[in-house]
Amino acid sequence: MTESNGDADLERIMRMIPHRAPFLMIDKVRGIENGTRAVGIKNVSANEPHFAGHFPGKPIMPGVLIVEAMAQTAAVLVVNTLDMIDKGMLVYFMTVDKTRFRAPVVPGDVLELHVSVQRHKGNVWRFSGQGMVGDRRVAESEFSAMIVDPA
Repeated sequence: MTESNGDADLERIMRMIPHRAPFLMIDKVRGIENGTRAVGIKNVSANEPHFAGHFPGKPIMPGVLIVEAMAQTAAVLVVNTLDMIDKGMLVYFMTVDKTRFRAPVVPGDVLELHVSVQRHKGNVWRFSGQGMVGDRRVAESEFSAMIVDPA
């Protein structure tokens, strides 16, 4: 289950998870190692709707959206690992723990979301994640999610 499966571009991501603009928080996922880890990429753009109010004149990406981007990266990793592309599976947050925000993320940044599987049992998965801009850690979190068939 640690086979490397490379990358997922935006088109593939949208076949894997149901999120769409303005709530799709990742542009690609690279370095997918099934059952182990992946890195999501978010190109932070000034025209994203949350920047209009967070904060006018001093745009900062909301921390909860950074954690959401980690979760979306984790969902892509799980769907890829389970070979569930085009199956319409949903991944629901269950817990968010030990979350820290260390530095602001602003328009123009390339946010990397390093997600690793801590464990999984049945349809419940536990992850650790780090948000990085260059060499700077901007956020970290541990979270769990459940894989759900919406049918």
